[in-house]
Amino acid sequence: MSLQLDTLAYTNRLRKLPPEHKLIFALATLAIALATHPFVQILIAIWMGIWTIVYAKIPAGIYFRLLLFTIVFCLTSLPALIINGVSIHDLPKVQLDALYGLSFGQFYIYVSHHGSLQAWAIFTRALASVSCLYFLMLTVPFTEILQTLRYLRFPVLLTDLLLLMYRFIFILLNTANEIWTAQNSRGGYRTWRIWLKSLAILIGQLLQRTLQTYSQFSLGLEARGFVGEFKVWHPRRYHPQTRYIIEAICGCICLIGLEFWRNAGIFIRI
Repeated sequence: MSLQLDTLAYTNRLRKLPPEHKLIFALATLAIALATHPFVQILIAIWMGIWTIVYAKIPAGIYFRLLLFTIVFCLTSLPALIINGVSIHDLPKVQLDALYGLSFGQFYIYVSHHGSLQAWAIFTRALASVSCLYFLMLTVPFTEILQTLRYLRFPVLLTDLLLLMYRFIFILLNTANEIWTAQNSRGGYRTWRIWLKSLAILIGQLLQRTLQTYSQFSLGLEARGFVGEFKVWHPRRYHPQTRYIIEAICGCICLIGLEFWRNAGIFIRI
């Protein structure tokens, strides 16, 4: 999956746009998503989906599969906010907040109205924020993100650490896949007990091989005269398009305007 996502970042339809434009656009919409109410956040998620699927021509199946990971992760944590419990003696204190509840001995378990609103706000914010980050991840290669960060005067140490982390993600995935294939071919996951044993061996071997790879990588850098900064060259063959710039600016202004309009309406009612 990671290799496929990296390939899409190099082959999408928005590849020729300047990476700093896409980075600023993604960060601007992310800031709006973190500061607005659920309705605007849903619009941001839909809008970023249009940019990713329609404009960048990212396959819809891959994009929605990535969103599904976020949705499932959120759904596993939201019940802790929605479902509450109190002692049966404190039931009168939560009657206004309880949408539905059941008694279990001396406890009363109920669905909280306030918790439901809070869970909905967290879910929409997470969905909008992840949509912005997926747009950036699927349309801008990671090396170009690092080059843009350096252009924006980010510390060199930070960008080098990000580059090393990105490199070792692929090393970890490749090593884990090789070990898993070898174990699976020998029937290492036939039963639950063998599965746990094989998983423990995989984790131990993965750590050992990762340390060995890191040692070899460090020796290779020293042999090539590494002086403390990775130099990455790439030609700047980008072509800004006025249409996308205008649409991005107008869209952000409309989203901010919707938020101010909502806040003004609430203020007038008060």
